[in-house]
Amino acid sequence: VQLQASGGGLVQAGESLTLSCAVSGSTFDDYIMSWYRQAPGKEREVVAIISNGGPTTYADSVKGRFTISTDNAENSFYLQMNSLKPEDTAVYFCNIDGGGVLNEYWGQGTQVTVSS
Repeated sequence: VQLQASGGGLVQAGESLTLSCAVSGSTFDDYIMSWYRQAPGKEREVVAIISNGGPTTYADSVKGRFTISTDNAENSFYLQMNSLKPEDTAVYFCNIDGGGVLNEYWGQGTQVTVSS
């Protein structure tokens, strides 16, 4: 199973980006999909979580601005990020977790930089 994250870049505060995570080698029917981020000098933190067809959960810092979604036909999931702030600057990682029944997998990370 491989995850390929893409869509990062350099934007100004207030702008938007959409991150994509393409999953190959498995469907994600039995996984929980998440986006994490890690800023310089900080620990990796969860940003958004979705189970296939299930509820979503967001970190308080991104509620109302970020949206996680899935596309089963594309075997991909996404993170729509609106109203970006400089504090959103981080490397963003996609993750699928089989909950102990199946393995956990990580994408390679994509850099998001928000200038003020």
